[in-house]
Amino acid sequence: MRFAICNEIFQPWPLERGFRFAAQAGYDAIEIAPFTISKYVTDISSGERAAIRALAAREGIAISGIHWVLAFTEGLHLTHPDPAVRARTADYLRALVEFCADLGGSTVVVGSPKQRNLMDGVDFDTGWGWALDGFREAVRRSEQLGVVICFEPLAPSETNFINTAQEAVRFTAELSSPSFRIILDVKAMSSELKPIPQIIRESWPHFAYFHANDQNLKGPGFGSTDFGPIAKALREVGYDGTVSVEVFNFEEGPELIATRSLAHLKTMFG
Repeated sequence: MRFAICNEIFQPWPLERGFRFAAQAGYDAIEIAPFTISKYVTDISSGERAAIRALAAREGIAISGIHWVLAFTEGLHLTHPDPAVRARTADYLRALVEFCADLGGSTVVVGSPKQRNLMDGVDFDTGWGWALDGFREAVRRSEQLGVVICFEPLAPSETNFINTAQEAVRFTAELSSPSFRIILDVKAMSSELKPIPQIIRESWPHFAYFHANDQNLKGPGFGSTDFGPIAKALREVGYDGTVSVEVFNFEEGPELIATRSLAHLKTMFG
């Protein structure tokens, strides 16, 4: 397994400083939130993309992929009743895959609770079908570019559409593509009734990425979540992908969050 960290933790630092600090702290990779660069990835030129990829290489850190992919965008929604909105969203998902590939990344994490919520009058099965249609072309593009789209189950407090890993596995399986999998996130799994190690075992081999955080929204080691059984379950199923630190409470500051989170993960994973 390799360890990564999400780059929004380092805002408002320049990208170069965040990349350098993550590499010096001992991370193998960094995960990019597109909004830290531009509101829309379609506004990021090929030259800028090449420069970001070169910057990461120069600082000695890989780019694992992208996440928070629809954050701060407008007019995009996977399950919107308006076909034009859904079509724009499908086009943008494909653009995200291309952006990820241009950076040298291999994973597009799609959580985006606000942009998938079922609106009044939209039933679950209808939303399910619309969402699947929204991913079809992006998944095909992912297959061409060697990228994997990872759909993220999220807690009912965040969205009313696909709240468990089991549901997410069933959703992604409908497109029957190795480029459409799920991501497991510790905070999100904490909302389920099952123990996290059980979710990990039952979800394998359908997840291709892993977010490490505490249910208190801080980094691993900053709360009560026991990462020992989590690490054990990941080893048992044979997961050898990325474990990426994603936090939502930045009060300790980027330096302490990054260093202490990684130290805790390395201790737990042995």
